[in-house]
Amino acid sequence: MLNTVYRLVAPRRFEVEFSNISLSEQIVIVRPTYLSICHADQRYYQGVRSADVLRKKLPMALIHEGIGTVVWDGKGEFTPGERVVMIPNTPGEEDEVIAENYRPDARFRASGYDGFMQDLVDMRRDRIVRIPEKIHPHVAAFTELVSVSVHAIERFGRMAHTRRNCVGIWGDGNLGYITALLFKAMFPDTILYVFGLNRNKLIDFSFADETFEVTEIPEGIAIDHAFECVGGEGSQKAINQMIDLIRPEGTISILGVSENPVAINTRMILEKGLRMFGSSRSGRADFEKTIALYESNPEVVEYLQNIIGVVLDVSTLDDMKRAFEMDRQNAYGKTIMRWKK
Repeated sequence: MLNTVYRLVAPRRFEVEFSNISLSEQIVIVRPTYLSICHADQRYYQGVRSADVLRKKLPMALIHEGIGTVVWDGKGEFTPGERVVMIPNTPGEEDEVIAENYRPDARFRASGYDGFMQDLVDMRRDRIVRIPEKIHPHVAAFTELVSVSVHAIERFGRMAHTRRNCVGIWGDGNLGYITALLFKAMFPDTILYVFGLNRNKLIDFSFADETFEVTEIPEGIAIDHAFECVGGEGSQKAINQMIDLIRPEGTISILGVSENPVAINTRMILEKGLRMFGSSRSGRADFEKTIALYESNPEVVEYLQNIIGVVLDVSTLDDMKRAFEMDRQNAYGKTIMRWKK
């Protein structure tokens, strides 16, 4: 089956390439319908990754957040037209200890392997999950990002001690918003504080018990556990602020991505006996939990609509570039491409 792939060949330059999909019972052919641009996609598009990384990974089709409709399934488990969310992580061998998203042999789409900017995508059948039609497609498009927060919160539930009277989340961007929203849905009895830089953004965290600007935290504020959703250059200050405010033997969950190493106060980590762990990406089980959460908590989907920034019809290379440029200019909110291929 002939397929058209839209690859980034150099920063800010997409080109059309053709490939052949070999049909087999192991795969399901999906036509993308809604794709969501992630910060990782932008780093490739803008060329802010190192020259060595760009040289190794380009040309490559971007996007790892998206939904589509089934076109073909040789085994008949999925019917044509069914709406599914596509899982970008493709693990290799089974491992009873290491989760699929941390295995060295896993292949992640739009990170060294073609993502979803294609006319058709050949998906291993365990890499797609049905998503109910009632879920708003603009929200469904970034289910992958939501599943990352679900994954981190699930890990927190296993790793953190049971005193969870008050939890703090640092970050007022998309990841912070999603993580805070889901945490409150999953741990409704825990007091939730959100810490950020922008008062206007913090207003949107209406579901939190209280919000604070990181430069104006009142005396006496203390938390049992913390989540870092800042990333980049700001992660160093955020993590050290968490270390200052967290009570002894608390847990710090790191989600933000930083290109460069950050310096943290290890002396106080030792003195307080803190536990720190990182979470990245997600697996099939996290997608299934996310969709179940959508269905059991429809207000979560409503809140998630608040961070939809721009929705664009995309059918040409110029449209693709325009979508990425608009996303680059938006400081907040998800950019959704209505994929008209």
